[in-house]
Amino acid sequence: MKYKRWSLSEKLEILASAEEIGVVETCRKFNVSTGTFYNWKKKFDHKGEDGLKVNYDIKSKEFKQVEEENRVLRKLLGNKDIELEVQRELLKKKFGTSDPRKI
Repeated sequence: MKYKRWSLSEKLEILASAEEIGVVETCRKFNVSTGTFYNWKKKFDHKGEDGLKVNYDIKSKEFKQVEEENRVLRKLLGNKDIELEVQRELLKKKFGTSDPRKI
């Protein structure tokens, strides 16, 4: 099910309308659940208009790109750690120590 995304001006209009005609009638008129309305009201009372600003598209393309690069680098680092552990095990079997400086 696709949800409606409300803009800041729509949210403010709904909050203002609720003061005039009541919460239940406003929610019916704009087809908003009372839970959503009270969440918006709580955010508005706590932070003002900043609390109602649209924040569902927070991750920009650059941020997503950096996250993907970070994931790839972590995978490479993990592979490198595995390689180093294998080398240590081979040195331990061959020379009795995993520290290459003691050879």
